[in-house]
Amino acid sequence: MMKMINFDNYGPEKVIEVYNPKVGMHGYLIIDNTSLGPAKGGIRMTATVSAEEVSRLARAMTWKCSLADLPFGGGKSGIILPKGTDNKKKVELIIAFAKAIKNLCPSLYIAGPDISTTEVEMGIFAKENGLKSVTGKPKRMKGIPHELGSTGLGVSHATLVALSHMKRNVKGTTVAIEGFGNVGWFVAKFLSQWGAKLVAVSDSKGFIYNKSGLDFKKLVNVKKEKGTVTEYGSGS
Repeated sequence: MMKMINFDNYGPEKVIEVYNPKVGMHGYLIIDNTSLGPAKGGIRMTATVSAEEVSRLARAMTWKCSLADLPFGGGKSGIILPKGTDNKKKVELIIAFAKAIKNLCPSLYIAGPDISTTEVEMGIFAKENGLKSVTGKPKRMKGIPHELGSTGLGVSHATLVALSHMKRNVKGTTVAIEGFGNVGWFVAKFLSQWGAKLVAVSDSKGFIYNKSGLDFKKLVNVKKEKGTVTEYGSGS
């Protein structure tokens, strides 16, 4: 698996694979480049996450932080989360992973939320690894309040900037959003509030499309009650 990772003059600097047989934790940490500072990147938990996938995401973080002129390098981590894993086991995996890479945080790596990880998991990680080792923590741990949706807000503002270059107004602009989780949920919220017409949204179970527009509040309720936006009703 490691042979599939591409190495060049930029990195990755460290490729780390960790395993705890007692709890069945198997994870990866890729520190791609630390030229500008400690590597920044979220913890992804899926059934199929691999070293190659994490390395590509880490490289993307290297460019993102550099282009944004942030004092961080690029990194990413992933924990294999078998389908059907209950919350108790998920907590065990997070704790085991945090302990396994503790000597690298925050001097070389600063974690954050990604797929299947939220402020809850970041709080667990911080408790085991230290407050300065992770972003996206709960408010009680001096993190940015989840309700602000910082990443989604950033994407939404980037959309406004793109529209301004296109000389278009956000009001009436049709928008399709891939994903309705930690980021997509807030992008849909903010763009809808600003007047955009939300016509399509997807999640892990499919998508919903309605050229006449989707109601954000209804989407939220459907997602909460049914577990997927595909149950929205009117649309295809």
